[in-house]
Amino acid sequence: MKNAMIDIQLSHRTIREFEPEQIHEETITTLMEVARRTATSNGMQSTSIIRITDPIVKRQIADICKQEYVFRAPVLFVFVADCYRNMRIARDKGCLEESAGDMDRFFQAVTDTCLAAQNVVNAAESLGLGALYLGSILNDAQNLIKVLKLPELTFPIVGLGLGTPNQNPALKPRLGNKFKVFENSYYCFDNYLESIKDYDEEMQTYYDLRNVNQRVDSFSNQIIAKLTTASPVRQDILNVIRSQGFILKLKEMQDIIG
Repeated sequence: MKNAMIDIQLSHRTIREFEPEQIHEETITTLMEVARRTATSNGMQSTSIIRITDPIVKRQIADICKQEYVFRAPVLFVFVADCYRNMRIARDKGCLEESAGDMDRFFQAVTDTCLAAQNVVNAAESLGLGALYLGSILNDAQNLIKVLKLPELTFPIVGLGLGTPNQNPALKPRLGNKFKVFENSYYCFDNYLESIKDYDEEMQTYYDLRNVNQRVDSFSNQIIAKLTTASPVRQDILNVIRSQGFILKLKEMQDIIG
């Protein structure tokens, strides 16, 4: 059974090139209301959204992402896990609990932020807009924190570009649900390479519009390529999170508990 919304979700594609026209402010307001009404862990609403309108800041973010099309996106947001606001509210009431930045609060904020971003994408696509998720903002998380002037107990999770699509990419093949959806317990395949053989072949028929004349590699080869080209800066993200005041190490938690 399907409806119009499900049809849109099943047709999701990453859009990297947009028409130059700007999105109406009324539409932006609606999308931000969708984000505001998103489900939130424990009702703590631990997410914030920064809209990027300054071309200088937009250029800095595009440089961090190492993706020129980021600068061309008509609308650019950065979704931020935000425990700072609740910490300040607690302090104003005389509460100085260290748990404001513990692992539980951090992961609640990350979840809130991802849910809000996905809700905005669903709403935007339902209005005929295209969307571009930007995990690449974490290429240099420390620099992005500086650019956005993020206070303690905040951390950027994902960027989002929006606009009217100026391209029509094919649907990218996905692994079948037999590899992702299980019943009652996790299922481990005996031979993953053999199991995904058909998907590997299907992936090699897909053309990514970033390089329209070249087919992408098999999924299994893409995994190897990603694992063998890990970014040292991104591997240090945990330390950047700690530098923002979040308590992520078990020993640090034990020191607080005593």
